[in-house]
Amino acid sequence: MRLSTGRHRRTRTLSIAAAVAVASGACGVYLGLSNDGAEAATTVTVSTTAQLESAVANASAGTTIQVRGGTYYPTKTLKSTANGTSSARITLQAYGSEKVKIDGSKLPAGSWLAGIYGDYWTVQNLTWQKAPAQGFVATSSVGGIFKNLVTANNGDSGFTLRGDGTTNNLVQNLDSYGNYDPAGHGQNADGIAIKFGSGTGNKVTGARLYNNADDGLDLWQFSSPVLIEHSWAFGNGKNRWNDSAFEGNGNGFKLGGGGASVAHSVNNNAAWDNTLHGFTENSNTGAILLNRNTAYSNAQTGFYFATGKARLARNLAVGNKKGLSKLGGSTVTAANNWDSGVSTPSFKSTDATTAYGARKADGSLPATTFLTTGSTTIGSTMN
Repeated sequence: MRLSTGRHRRTRTLSIAAAVAVASGACGVYLGLSNDGAEAATTVTVSTTAQLESAVANASAGTTIQVRGGTYYPTKTLKSTANGTSSARITLQAYGSEKVKIDGSKLPAGSWLAGIYGDYWTVQNLTWQKAPAQGFVATSSVGGIFKNLVTANNGDSGFTLRGDGTTNNLVQNLDSYGNYDPAGHGQNADGIAIKFGSGTGNKVTGARLYNNADDGLDLWQFSSPVLIEHSWAFGNGKNRWNDSAFEGNGNGFKLGGGGASVAHSVNNNAAWDNTLHGFTENSNTGAILLNRNTAYSNAQTGFYFATGKARLARNLAVGNKKGLSKLGGSTVTAANNWDSGVSTPSFKSTDATTAYGARKADGSLPATTFLTTGSTTIGSTMN
C-alpha cells in the first residue's frame, strides 16, 4: 500500500492582482501565488545542512529545493514520504551549475543517505557519497526522474529502486562507482540495484557503473521488465579494499535472479574488465532481449545465458577469458559474432582512458573511440 502524505493544494483569499513572493526565514523559502489565489510552486534555496534536512522533510507537491554549492553532512537520513503529481513535481537539485556533494560520513552506522518514498520526484545534478549503507534509495516510486547524479563510495549499493509499484522511473546519466559494503565483504554493493519489487516502465540510460564491489547493475528479484540502454559497466568485483574475506561478484549487467522470470530489454550497452561475466541472466528464465551490446575482456564469459529463453542479436564479444558466450538450448541467437558466418569487426581503440573522462555539458556519456568499430550492424555504438 502506498503511503499518502495527506497534503493538498490550498487556496488563499487574495485579490486577482496578487502575484507576490513571500520570503520566509533563513532557508530562503519563496512562495509564489497565482493570479487566482491558489498556491503555486514553492522554491526553497538552502545553504546549510539543517536547511537541507528540513526542506526534504517538509517538501510537498510543487516544491523545488535548490541546494547551493558545497558539501553537506546530514546527521540523519534525508527522508520523505511526500508525493508530487505529474503537474506539480517535487524537485531536489543543485542551484544552477553549482557543484553539490551530500556526504554521509557523519550518519549513524547502517544509515542510508537518502530515502524517498513518494511519487513524481525529480532529483538531479547532485553527488551522494560516503553513506554507511545505501547512497540513494527510492521505494515504490512512480514517475521519478533521477538525472545527472553521482553515487560514490557508499557502504552498500550506490543507487537503488525497490518495492512494488516502482513504475515509470527514469535513471539518466548516473555515475555510480566505488561502492562497497564492508559488513557483507562486498557481496551487496552494486552501482545500481533495481531489486525486490515490481512495476513497468522503468528505464536506465547513459549510466557508468564501475569499480563497485559487487555488480555494475543488478536486477535481483525485480519481476517486471526494465529497459537498460546506452550504459557501461566496467571494473566491477575487484577487491580494492584489501578485504581478506572479500565476496564481491563482479558481473557487468546481472539481469535477474531469485526466481524472477522476466523479459528485460538490454540494448546498446558495454561491459568490460569485470571479474565475472559481462552480461548474465543469473538464472532468470525469461525471454530477455539483448541487442547490439559489447562484452570485452571480462574474466569469465562475455554473455552467459545458459538456462533461460533469452534472445540475443547483433552482440559482440571479444577477449573474454572463458569464452565469447555460454548459451542454453532455449536461447535464441542470431547475427552475433559467435554465430556462423558473422565476422568480428576490429575495434578502433582498446584504450579505455577516454571512457573515464568528463561527461558532456548535458550530462551524457563522454565521446570515445574505445570499443567502437564503425559498424552499423553489430556491437555497442559507445554513446
